[in-house]
Amino acid sequence: MSPIVQLDDVEKRYGNIIALTGVSLQVSAGEVTCVLGDNGAGKSTLIKIIAGLHRHDAGTYRIDGEPVRFGSPRDALDRGIATVYQDLAVVPLMPVWRNFFLGSEKTRGRGPFTRLDVEFMRGTAKRELLDMGIDLRDVDQPIGTLSGGERQCVAIARAVYFGARVLVLDEPTAALGVKQAGVVLRYVVQARERGLGVVFITHNPHHAYPVGDRFLLLKRGSSIGNFAKAEVTREELTSLMAGGGELEELAHELAAVGGTAGDAGQQIEREARELGITTSADG
Repeated sequence: MSPIVQLDDVEKRYGNIIALTGVSLQVSAGEVTCVLGDNGAGKSTLIKIIAGLHRHDAGTYRIDGEPVRFGSPRDALDRGIATVYQDLAVVPLMPVWRNFFLGSEKTRGRGPFTRLDVEFMRGTAKRELLDMGIDLRDVDQPIGTLSGGERQCVAIARAVYFGARVLVLDEPTAALGVKQAGVVLRYVVQARERGLGVVFITHNPHHAYPVGDRFLLLKRGSSIGNFAKAEVTREELTSLMAGGGELEELAHELAAVGGTAGDAGQQIEREARELGITTSADG
């Protein structure tokens, strides 16, 4: 199956600063591509390129095999690329259904008799959320009363309804507890099962691995790994993310100090072993 979105050796510069260099990625229908990296890894820059907010300076960005250079997020949206940012762009005091149709409100009547088609929007929002497995008590409740996970799911359902072929999710589980993160991951799988391509941006390999089909690891604007799920275990992914060598060095530095810091060093070594990272202290 040919990918919907494909980036090859993409580079982005801001003056003399290289934000991304030589990054490749592909997203196919019915697959989740996870982009992992710590702060400053280049995840935000990659999102902005995919979403049409910024243009790449080198490399190739293709949609359905056709090279593109988007001039705005609207251009990307017209090609089916929908991005859900961390802030979600919702109005907390507005009802769920108003947020669902925010900026794309349906109307009825003509001329001076034009009015919002409230009945249609309420019913559609309720139905689409149910199709995604989200059973809200009342779509008239302010969206600000929902949990963080529920708000994320409303944004996902909205993108699906408005014709997204590829869904780009910017750290959707970053500020959520374990239970709410699980709710969002369930809806990521729902989107995949409905045939969407998903780009899941995260710094958490424990959230990425259960739902991901492909994994791109970024560090300081460069790729440090690009794997299909069959090519990497969760432990290996975690080790690459954690930086096995850096973790080992820190453990030894703390152990050398002794006392409380030494205890911290031993704790880091224990955690490293749990992540599948072997330190020299383990022999």
